[in-house]
Amino acid sequence: MLYISDSGKVHAKDVARTAIFLYICKVNYRSNIAAFTGHRTYDNSSEDALWSTVVRLYDEGIRHFRCGMAEGFDLAAAEATLRLKGLHADVVLECVVPWSGFVKRFGPADNRRYHHIIDHADTVRYTAERYHLGIYHRRNDMLVEGAGVVVAWWNGSHSGTEYTVRRAQKQGAAIINLHPSNEPTLQL
Repeated sequence: MLYISDSGKVHAKDVARTAIFLYICKVNYRSNIAAFTGHRTYDNSSEDALWSTVVRLYDEGIRHFRCGMAEGFDLAAAEATLRLKGLHADVVLECVVPWSGFVKRFGPADNRRYHHIIDHADTVRYTAERYHLGIYHRRNDMLVEGAGVVVAWWNGSHSGTEYTVRRAQKQGAAIINLHPSNEPTLQL
């Protein structure tokens, strides 16, 4: 079941229906840039919805995708973008990395995924040379700067993902939340 609330949110009963709705609904975003934000605890539960969303965003004119490169949802979103890039040469993947040694704390599998993504990205931007207080907020600010849409995997908790979603909302970006514990929404 889909409905549009007075606040402009489009709701679906499950993630798959949200992805289907995105194929039906043409959205005009304020820019052709999409950013991804989500929890490190991402468990691939929204893999199909993520892929459907990335494809739909491409169909809607989005060509530039930004990823924050943290473990979990960020890496999955970057991989989905690389998959899309394999189908469409005009896709741009921009990685926004907090600091140059950020990957050192990753486990071996995620370390390999990270390096594969970095090696195939069009642009890699580092927020700073080394860690400092506030670096994640700065990275998140860079992610949403000028974005027309932010795709989130946010469980509603107070977190860096929440900060990024709220920041994007203040800047007028559409928000697509794919987290299965919440009503998936497209907020315009």
